[in-house]
Amino acid sequence: MMAIPAEAQDTPLSMVLSPDSKWEKIAGGMNFCDACCTDSEGNFYFADAGNKGPIKKVSHDGEVQDFGPSLDGVSGLQFGKDSSLYICQGKARRISVLKNGKRLETVVENVRPNDLVVTNNNQLYFTETSTQRVYHVNLNDEVKVLSIVDTGILKPNGIGLTPCDGTLFVSDHLDKEVWFFRIEKNHKLSMKAPYASLRIRGKNLPSRGDGCDADSLSRYYVTSDLGIQMFDPTGRLGGVISSPDPMKPVVSIAFAGKDFQYLYVANGGTIYRRLMKVSGVGR
Repeated sequence: MMAIPAEAQDTPLSMVLSPDSKWEKIAGGMNFCDACCTDSEGNFYFADAGNKGPIKKVSHDGEVQDFGPSLDGVSGLQFGKDSSLYICQGKARRISVLKNGKRLETVVENVRPNDLVVTNNNQLYFTETSTQRVYHVNLNDEVKVLSIVDTGILKPNGIGLTPCDGTLFVSDHLDKEVWFFRIEKNHKLSMKAPYASLRIRGKNLPSRGDGCDADSLSRYYVTSDLGIQMFDPTGRLGGVISSPDPMKPVVSIAFAGKDFQYLYVANGGTIYRRLMKVSGVGR
C-alpha cells in the first residue's frame, strides 16, 4: 500500500486502513468492472460494463453469482429502501429498476446516465456526463418527472451521499474539484461549492475523478487517476490509497460485506476488497 499524506491532515489513512489487511482479489477475467454497490445485508454487486451480461452478486464469503437478466452498458447501481435495484444504462439511454431480482422496468428514458444515488426517502439523483448535468427524479411520484438540478461541472461523473442524506457530492472526471450540495426539503440542490480537491498527477492533467462513497463517520472516498482519495468530514485530504493494480483504472467503490467493513473496488477487469477499520452505511 502507498499512502500520500496531505498537509495539516486531521484524519490520516492510519485511522481507516487496517494495518494487517491487504487487497484481496474477489472476481477477475472481466472486460471492465464498474457500478459497485451493496444491499442492506452487505452483499456486494457490480457489473461488467464492457460486456452484455447479468449483474454480479458477491456474498460475504466471496461467492460470485449472476443477478437478474443480461444487461448492456451498466455504469451505476444502487438499491432503494424497498430493495429494488436502480440501474444506469447509458447505451440503452435509460435508468431502469430491477424488482425482486427478476422484473426489469424503465424509470426514465432518453437520458445517458453515468452514475446515481437514491436517498432514504426515495429521491434519485444522477449524473449525465455528456451534458454536464445532474438530474433529480422523485421515485414516490406515479409519473416520474426529470428535473435538472445542476449544470456546469466540466465532466460530472461519480455521485455520493453523506450518511444522513443531507449532502450530495459529485466528482469531476476532468477537474480536481469535488462538488458538494445541500439537499433542500423540496429536493432541489443548493449551496454548491468545491468542498474538496483531488490530488492530481500533474498540472493540467485530468483528475479522472469517478466513483464515490462515504463511511459512517462522513469521511469521503473518491476514485481518481492516483487511486482512492480519502477526505475527512471537513473536506481535507487525508491521503491516497493506491489501487490494487495501479496499471488499470480504479473507477468505482463501495463499502460492503459483513458489517459493511470491506472496501470493494472495481479496478480494470477485476474486483478487489480489503478490510477497513471503519464501516460504510449500507448503500
